[in-house]
Amino acid sequence: MRIYVPLDAAARALGADEVAEAIAHEAAARGLDVTLVRNGSRGMLWLEPLVEVVTDLGRLAFGPMEPADVPALFDDLTAHPKALGLTEELPWMLRQTRLTFARVGVIDPLSLAEYELHHGLKGLRRALEMTPADVVKEVTDSGLRGRGGAGFPTGIKWKTVHDAPGPQKYIVCNADEGDSATFADRMLMEGDPFTLIEGMAIAGIAVGATRGYIYTRSEYPDAISQMTKAIEIARRAGVLGASVLGSSHAFDMEVRVGAGAYVCGEETSLLNSLEGKRGVVRAKPPLPALQGFMGRPTVVNNVISLASVPVIMDRGAAFYRNFGMGRSHGTMALQLAGNVRYGGLFETAFGLTLGEIVNDIGGGAASGRPVKAVQVGGPLGAWFPPALFDTPFTYEDFAAKGGLIGHAGLTLADDSVDMLRMARFAMEFCAIESCGKCTPCRIGAVRGVETLDRIHRGDTAAIPLLTDLCETMKSGSLCALGGFTPYPVMSALTHFPDDFARAKEAAE
Repeated sequence: MRIYVPLDAAARALGADEVAEAIAHEAAARGLDVTLVRNGSRGMLWLEPLVEVVTDLGRLAFGPMEPADVPALFDDLTAHPKALGLTEELPWMLRQTRLTFARVGVIDPLSLAEYELHHGLKGLRRALEMTPADVVKEVTDSGLRGRGGAGFPTGIKWKTVHDAPGPQKYIVCNADEGDSATFADRMLMEGDPFTLIEGMAIAGIAVGATRGYIYTRSEYPDAISQMTKAIEIARRAGVLGASVLGSSHAFDMEVRVGAGAYVCGEETSLLNSLEGKRGVVRAKPPLPALQGFMGRPTVVNNVISLASVPVIMDRGAAFYRNFGMGRSHGTMALQLAGNVRYGGLFETAFGLTLGEIVNDIGGGAASGRPVKAVQVGGPLGAWFPPALFDTPFTYEDFAAKGGLIGHAGLTLADDSVDMLRMARFAMEFCAIESCGKCTPCRIGAVRGVETLDRIHRGDTAAIPLLTDLCETMKSGSLCALGGFTPYPVMSALTHFPDDFARAKEAAE
């Protein structure tokens, strides 16, 4: 008997470890031979801990499980009160296009053999048969863009590093996932670490880098543990080291842990921290692609960007490019959080409307009240009201409406939320997290909080000051922290003016 219980941090927070212990205890008490596999999460977080039992029909899902539900797993499964049916046939799973997350929740995350049985290392082996320039071209032709920020084309960044001279080059994975409503990086590192290793190795072959670093935050102990173990397994198997899979290419990597400063999610601040310096933004130029880690040419990509490379190299650029819409190619790992009925990770091709994501996939607000707004792109993303829910989920369409996709984290809010307070939260967040390098961010955020407090006290004459301040921050900040803070503030003011006007009425 084979049973899967997630080792995912979210599942563990909801009691997965206790459920796993109960399964082991019950199996021992009944004298049954049970193989217990700690897999990644399928992404249906409202059903965690989600237990899967392998049967002749396939993997049956049960959840959300509690220790008291375990004994019934060893009786008639069809009569189990938490029975959900075949995992792959659940509506949440059927509607997805899983490419990057195809193995997450399916395999034992630390079994290289299982990884290879599910197309693992095929992309790396193909890359080893190609010239570095052809690997770069394949990634460029796929249309893959950065999955953690403004959506810069991955292939262009790789070509810059490929063409740059230098005795040493590096691949740096930005796994400093600090945005609220984002957990895709963590889920992939915990549930399928070898795909990130493979993606980084392919990047190294493509640009001539022999060393890689995964920079993540100390708040991710499970991801750190899984990645560290997986790297050692890959090294022992010859996937990493002086000879990658027996080839003439060398590539090795390690995990580096930061202290959790939000600004270190910005690539130049991350590089400073990686070098042991204070995490502050660097002025550009020079670009990290030319003078990055230790002053050498460096590829800095997000986890999902790098983890998408193996499927591109395995199935070809045209296969990946055919998913999506317009210039937004491939799939995106949507992360639904906040006041949402069905929260979790949903991978799909670009092009669904925001309304389909919020209402059909997410099921609307968990409170049952009308959805007032959804923030896309983390705490510095714009708030989109229902009037804009017809916006297709693509980089260009969101930019045209004054927003950004970023890491594709979506935070739902119902009609009880005060948008003036949410605007203040964003500005205060920037004031707290600013590294202090840029005056518009360092001082502007503090003045912004003070201005929003004036508005909250009923001084609506301060609104023009807030608008001017936001324009200054947007144009004068060196990194996304100060530059994007105006997005949630101005979108709140633009789309929800009544919330700002009510502050004056309450004061009077």
